[in-house]
Amino acid sequence: MSSTASELEPVAWTRETSQEPLETNDDTLKAVREMIKAGKRTQIVELLKKWDPIDVMQLLTRLRLKHARKLFQWLPANPSIKVVAELRPEFRSILMEATTLDQFRDILAGLDPEDATEILNEFPDDVADELIARLPDVEEIATRASYADDTAGRVMARKFVALREDCTAGEAVEQMREEADRIRKVFTVYVTDFDGKLTGTVEVGKLLLAPDEQTLGKLMNRDVIAVSTDTDQEEVLRLARKRDMRTVPVVSGEGHLIGRITPKQLTRIAADEANEDMLLMSGVSGEARSDDTVFRIVRGRLPWLLAGLVGASVAATVVGSYEDQLAEAAILAAFIPVTMSMAGNAGLQASAVAVQGIATGALWSGDILFRLVKEFFAALFNGAVAGVILAALVLIASMIVPLEAPGRLAIATSLSLLCVTTLAAMVGATVPIILDKIGIDPAMAIGVFITSSNDVLGVLIFFLMATTFYMS
Repeated sequence: MSSTASELEPVAWTRETSQEPLETNDDTLKAVREMIKAGKRTQIVELLKKWDPIDVMQLLTRLRLKHARKLFQWLPANPSIKVVAELRPEFRSILMEATTLDQFRDILAGLDPEDATEILNEFPDDVADELIARLPDVEEIATRASYADDTAGRVMARKFVALREDCTAGEAVEQMREEADRIRKVFTVYVTDFDGKLTGTVEVGKLLLAPDEQTLGKLMNRDVIAVSTDTDQEEVLRLARKRDMRTVPVVSGEGHLIGRITPKQLTRIAADEANEDMLLMSGVSGEARSDDTVFRIVRGRLPWLLAGLVGASVAATVVGSYEDQLAEAAILAAFIPVTMSMAGNAGLQASAVAVQGIATGALWSGDILFRLVKEFFAALFNGAVAGVILAALVLIASMIVPLEAPGRLAIATSLSLLCVTTLAAMVGATVPIILDKIGIDPAMAIGVFITSSNDVLGVLIFFLMATTFYMS
């Protein structure tokens, strides 16, 4: 619980550790709202200075938007920046109005460039770009804007420990002590040559156990993996997971060490990529946010809906082309939803596994054929089981409801289910791999594309089987 000034009791905040708000904080919310309405800036600032930034963040997110904006603008530089670090991106972007951006411009202009750059990394990209645009005279901060979105250069931290190969272990430890205030956590010391090019790394644990006179050139691991500034952040994450790296060094085109991707940034990248993939799999633009305007919502979702409409129209056209067969045997219409559902589910399952394998780096190029063969036989088995069950249900139903040629209907429906399930799974497993090879986010495959294509294939295969085995 946060402490408060005695004259402002009982205005206190109980930390909310779950998504559900606590009723005990309702009185505090009411009191804060009244102080904001009354314009009691001095009193409320004195109160919140004694709160933990996380508690202030929770308070902001529970207030009405107009009150949150005003309160945020009232906060002085020190607590407000700490609060921003705790806010989720969607809340930060809501609070970042022109007057607030001017407030942060003044704050950043007075900071060390490295500290300012690190703080900028806490903001959503669009807000950071706006702040950078307001700091034209700060060259080092503005350099960040030169890197493309979602690249290593955009998210890298410029604080790191880099020493030359002829530096001794004792000197390195002393240097780390001197850098302790500037760099909070150091897991790896980077080693460079006389030109500043990255040549190796030394883990801190190994450095502390080494004799003081031992040079880094003899201690370092020369098998160093680095990324360039234009490397996509998803590729950085994939590399870090594959090589079990806590931090990833970033080098210039000439091989000079210029930054590192910290554990905190790797965690953030993983969360960003997971959220983007989830949105793409749902048929929503990866840039969508909960605070989007109506125009942005429409722009992000309408293209996917129209793509789904095209797919559904093609499937409807296929069904319409078999109008005579449906008129002759109306019972076939009852099995169309079953076929489309099985095709969609099989395709989504296979594509989800493929996307996960690509994202985590578990799907290697040499392993693709073996994975596809396994996917084929698994889908074949699943389709066979589902087909047998559907055939049995058809035969059981024929004992209750009169059906024409139930035996042939059972064969047609079970074979169509077998073929549809197998083909849909192969499409779902293959398309993400193809998209990844041509540089398109494979998560896009799980959305409208897989669903629509498998609906069309499912309906087409179903009527081909029905025509061959039932209508003949």
